[in-house]
Amino acid sequence: MTKRKIEYWVIPPDADGEFVAHMEEVLETYEKAYDPDCPVVCMDEQPVQLIGETRVPIPSTQAHPTRVDYEYERRGTASIFMFAEPLSGFREATARPRRTKVDWAHEVARLLDTRYAETPRITLVCDNLNTHTKGAFYEAFFPEKARDYVRRINFVYTPKHGSWLNVAECELSCLTSQCLRDRRIADIAILQSEIAARAARTNAKQRAVDWQFTIEKARIKLKRLYPKI
Repeated sequence: MTKRKIEYWVIPPDADGEFVAHMEEVLETYEKAYDPDCPVVCMDEQPVQLIGETRVPIPSTQAHPTRVDYEYERRGTASIFMFAEPLSGFREATARPRRTKVDWAHEVARLLDTRYAETPRITLVCDNLNTHTKGAFYEAFFPEKARDYVRRINFVYTPKHGSWLNVAECELSCLTSQCLRDRRIADIAILQSEIAARAARTNAKQRAVDWQFTIEKARIKLKRLYPKI
């Protein structure tokens, strides 16, 4: 019997009003012109396994590539937080041991206090994970400070099963393929250094995102997702 390969996809539901409502809000957000007083910032997270070597790798030569022993040591996990401005080309990636509500709130707050310190508001595109809430700021900061952060954020959530609408997820995919794939990174300090260096190189190129998928195209190509009236 021939085994058939299985491909895993994020499959959206048919005729779902909630899905298309959130999808169109995200697409409408991407269609807006750049506003320095309220830039669009996309964010996403990705878990990473930390792996150490049990034997020193043998450096590459003209005759052989680098040789790494098949045995490795598990050293826990970390979480990468990716922030990306589609129109300006800005990316920032950081790493933390965990990705709790408090971790997420501190990462967003840090960005508001640094790059966006003089920016009145930002539009934050993220998925609707239960850690990505206004309440997370109140678990991380005193009420006065939490409220200051929350009032500066315009939340736009991607729909469930619609993570492909988040530019930051695409950036995480690029980060994985260009920086992390086929590598063993032993601790979070090295991980932080590597992803920060990759973000710096990307920022130097100022590579913006040319998002082409619009509401009009969605209503044609994804017609089956819309409720029938």
